[in-house]
Amino acid sequence: MNYEQNMHSLGYKLPEVAQPAGSYLPAITSGNLIFTAGQIPLVEGKLAATGKVGAEIELEKAQELARICILNGLAAVKSEIGDLQRIKKVVKIVGFVSSDPAFTQQPQVINGASDLLAEIFGEVGRHSRSAVGVAVLPLDVPVEIELIVEFD
Repeated sequence: MNYEQNMHSLGYKLPEVAQPAGSYLPAITSGNLIFTAGQIPLVEGKLAATGKVGAEIELEKAQELARICILNGLAAVKSEIGDLQRIKKVVKIVGFVSSDPAFTQQPQVINGASDLLAEIFGEVGRHSRSAVGVAVLPLDVPVEIELIVEFD
């Protein structure tokens, strides 16, 4: 299976790597693992949305934003290894959801990212994860996701 072709067949394309907004790297390699920085829902350098999930942002929109975060994370991974075909396993994602205090569906938000990884990579995309509700995220984004992958 060619992962990027599969991504295109699903209607997605890999974006350019988002430039860091601070003193960090978009991704770093340690051994045969790549750890990405937290990825926010940037599309062509602009925020796709701001606000709290369960208030200004509905669940379905938040899932879409989680997919954007994963695509940005995969772009950062590709910048480290040159080719997504080198991915051996998506190990873990950590998802942060800026939530209204009454909102408790953080796992369903991050399912947007998890489901996309499984669609793109098949069994290789199945991973462990955390889905955490927080009071606020940088730039008032609704979702931020970190990605850890193993590669050959």
